[in-house]
Amino acid sequence: MDRVTKLASERAVVVFTASNCGMCHAVTSLLGELGVNAAVYELDKDPRSRDMERELARKLSVSGRGPPVVPAVFIGGNLVGGINRVMSLHLAGELVPMLKNAGALWL
Repeated sequence: MDRVTKLASERAVVVFTASNCGMCHAVTSLLGELGVNAAVYELDKDPRSRDMERELARKLSVSGRGPPVVPAVFIGGNLVGGINRVMSLHLAGELVPMLKNAGALWL
């Protein structure tokens, strides 16, 4: 099992971020406002970040100099995607039920 998969499976919601990423802050803030206590891993602060970035790029099907791999949100151990996907789910009213099903919300 790769490190990203292992970390993503340890909590109901896991977000891989970078400390200087505004979109990462936006997605973690949204989850926090919804009452989610997500595990946040800042890749730029992890000594194994290169390997984890490659794993995330593979999972997101990003190659070369494509879009950034962060933020990457996992809910219930499954990759949801980045900020665009999370916001789309939220606006469609699908994010909260997904979080409840994963055990991240009890409301």
